[in-house]
Amino acid sequence: MKFTDGEHQHGGSSGNAVTFTLEEQEVVHVLHPQQIIAYRGPSSGRSDKLMNIKGIYRKRKLIQGDFAGPCRFTAALPPGFSLKMVTLADGSDLLYDFKHLFCYTSGIRMRAKVLSMKNMLFTRDAVKIKFEGSGQIGLLTQGVVCQEALHPTEPIYIDARSVIAYPESASLELTVYGNNLASQHMNYHFKMTGRGTVLFQAGEYNRRLAQDLDDESVIKRFLREALPFGGVFIK
Repeated sequence: MKFTDGEHQHGGSSGNAVTFTLEEQEVVHVLHPQQIIAYRGPSSGRSDKLMNIKGIYRKRKLIQGDFAGPCRFTAALPPGFSLKMVTLADGSDLLYDFKHLFCYTSGIRMRAKVLSMKNMLFTRDAVKIKFEGSGQIGLLTQGVVCQEALHPTEPIYIDARSVIAYPESASLELTVYGNNLASQHMNYHFKMTGRGTVLFQAGEYNRRLAQDLDDESVIKRFLREALPFGGVFIK
């Protein structure tokens, strides 16, 4: 399967577009088929069907589209969103949030993993998805996707709202870091140690920087930064 990100050709404030090209025998399952805006291939190459009960509950959608090659189709993405294709092989232990899943190829299987009570409280989610088999998955994210390696003893701190996937064996703590002023002006972070890699998105911080660059009074900006929890109370 070939995947083309059309951001430089079709992107901008109006949104983005991505194109998939499938060869004979290749199959892609699209969980947001309403985003398909162009299709080239035999009419029989697309077959929509009802999701199973778990899929309907997690995605809050009823229909998924199955596309079989040879064909080519283009999907539209909302402004600020991008699609990250991740290649998986047997043995991957990453846990994903199902809401980020846009598509997956045949050969990929999904298994629900119930989190520990501590991780449920930290992530505000009772279940994550673990993928098995070999193939590719498409993750819908806000902004670019970053990837960092974990270390068994040296922690990395990542904004809790930005995390997309992390290893099942990773150790998580919900915390802030830095001195008192720093910790008062940040969201909660996951303090992670372990082995493997963690994926996180940058879109949330793009919007925050854009807001900071908006024209506003120096006094208001100073008070927001200098006062404890000023970012919460001073808008």
